[in-house]
Amino acid sequence: MDKKKDPFASFIDHLQFERRLSANTVSAYRADLLRLSEFLGQRKIQNATKLAPAQARLFAAGLRHAGLSSRSIARVLSAARSCYRFFLREKIVVVNPFEGVSAPRGERKLPSTLNIEQATQLVSIEVQSDRDYRDRAMLELFYSSGLRLSELERTNLVDIDLSARTIVITGKGGKTRIVPVGRHAVDALQAWLERRPGMVTDPEETAVFVGQSGRRLGARSIQKRVEYWARRQGLDRSVHPHMLRHSFASHLLESSSDLRAVQELLGHSDISTTQVYTHLDFQHLAKVYDQAHPRARKRK
Repeated sequence: MDKKKDPFASFIDHLQFERRLSANTVSAYRADLLRLSEFLGQRKIQNATKLAPAQARLFAAGLRHAGLSSRSIARVLSAARSCYRFFLREKIVVVNPFEGVSAPRGERKLPSTLNIEQATQLVSIEVQSDRDYRDRAMLELFYSSGLRLSELERTNLVDIDLSARTIVITGKGGKTRIVPVGRHAVDALQAWLERRPGMVTDPEETAVFVGQSGRRLGARSIQKRVEYWARRQGLDRSVHPHMLRHSFASHLLESSSDLRAVQELLGHSDISTTQVYTHLDFQHLAKVYDQAHPRARKRK
């Protein structure tokens, strides 16, 4: 067979005889490239080496339109990308049309959220002991500011400014962000911090939330306390800290329709620390927060 007329065949031979891939793997590559071959025929592209980047993107879109899953599309595009990289090495083409062409992201199932009434029910606990005051402050902070479990666990005294109603969060990758703290959460934190010395054994302890030992409360212990209060408050469902984070985001977005502000407050990985200040200044974040979040509104 003339490899110049059928460059896919030359790639398949490369996989089979040079890379010595298994028969099943080679068969999978052949099946994926057959889809591309059919596309070339439909578009009357007589030579696969003439495929342009725009046509490669059109091919990817066609896979989606045909009903393939995101995983299947990613596999087909990976095969095509590998094939054209081989063509580049063999100097059959001068550009890989599939570089930069990616499969659409799969449908992501969002974690369940509490509705506003359920969230309010959870955080409105009757406090009797120092531990209750601590737990109420944790619950309020989770829902008020959308913290991750690890972020709340790592929160130190120096991170909280009750007068400014803000907290400095150290998120994934060590990135920091400043988020507002709702009025109810400020009150709960103030009440807890007044009682915290009674649970701390080491005056040098920097953690905001401490356990019975007087040391920083661990993530698993925090999670157990959230689960405990969900049962205690009569919620007929399992509740975990991440559910409160997503409830925060959902309720704020429903009220404000300001997706960018919610992304900034959550500290998502695709938003760098500097973008907090260059794209949306903190005053605007605070304004959106105060107007939209159900636990930040002023009492009447």
